[in-house]
Amino acid sequence: MADDFDQIALVVDWLDACRKRDLAALLDLYADDARLECQCGGGKVSEGRAELECYWRPRLDALAPTAFGLEEITPTAEGVVLDYLSHEGEPVRIAFTFSRDAKILRTACAPTGQALHQEVAGVADQVG
Repeated sequence: MADDFDQIALVVDWLDACRKRDLAALLDLYADDARLECQCGGGKVSEGRAELECYWRPRLDALAPTAFGLEEITPTAEGVVLDYLSHEGEPVRIAFTFSRDAKILRTACAPTGQALHQEVAGVADQVG
């Protein structure tokens, strides 16, 4: 893993893009082969830019007033774990891992309190 970029700053940029409903900026933060695993309201896996766009577009179009509020951000050996409020204003935990070129490679999210089921999430389940 390259140490020449600020992983927490990248996650803050992710939150900012979500809050601004800036889909293009959000997608630009992801690697071309990024994978998103969402366990909020059932399981969903999205891979690549087109699938990520299909995942994020409806969520950014219908934001609750408290959407994407920052609860806690924690660096881990694998990346960063973020506790935030979802597009619906519900508490969510998401684990990020990053590519060597400072892009989001993988995310796994679940409602806060529910175990994350991905390799990046091993430490995330122990955080907090």
